[in-house]
Amino acid sequence: MAIRTRQSQRRRQVLTRERIVETAVELLDAVGEGALTVRALTSRLATGPGAIYWHIGNMNELLEAATDVVVATALDTRPTQPAGTTEAGGAVGTPQDEIRAVALGLFDAVTEHPWLAAQLAVQLTRNPWGPVTLRIFESIGRPVRTLGVPQGDWFTTTSTLVHYLLGATAQTSQKTGDDTVPGSEADRAEFLNTASRAWQDLDPDDYPFIRAIAEQMREHDDREQFLTGIDLVLTGITTLHPPTTSRPPAPERLPSPD
Repeated sequence: MAIRTRQSQRRRQVLTRERIVETAVELLDAVGEGALTVRALTSRLATGPGAIYWHIGNMNELLEAATDVVVATALDTRPTQPAGTTEAGGAVGTPQDEIRAVALGLFDAVTEHPWLAAQLAVQLTRNPWGPVTLRIFESIGRPVRTLGVPQGDWFTTTSTLVHYLLGATAQTSQKTGDDTVPGSEADRAEFLNTASRAWQDLDPDDYPFIRAIAEQMREHDDREQFLTGIDLVLTGITTLHPPTTSRPPAPERLPSPD
């Protein structure tokens, strides 16, 4: 009995909010949001429900924390110095490069964590004051400001980029719960081949454009297509708001999640 008590005390001592969130991410990656339950967590962590709720108020809070940790990790891949400067004062990437880095970081995170796309949409639409929304908007908004976009257009411009980013990543997220959606590279190739042949077989008088792009659709790369979309939006922004020689200084790096 004494040994069991000491083991229980040790489990409680090492159980932290960070460990719970880390375990939640592992469960989400392995079995999806539907299987993330308190029972699953207690089984993984060898603890009881009360210990979980001591650190996490409810499952929505846990999903928000898991999403924020993954997003923060993804955004760590972007440049650590403000666009256009280095510690020595030399030139580095442009604001466009920083936006691309943020976008690709999130795109790759969704590819690695298929549950993330839906949670990003939930967080941005239902919890605009939460850490996930703030982190993403700040990461995109800082270089938008540095591009020379007038302050009155900051929100609209940043929202346009964020909305494209979320929509495109959600579309290319592979685990949607639908068995007809390809879940591997081989499945994807077969799916695109089937779709391409169907497009090519369409009536040329009714669908001349679809037939013309059928081969392009079959050969396209989701990641490259996503980045092309980002570049199209950025081209529109810089066309509407040509860059000026003087740009406001960018703030320091974003904070880490709690």
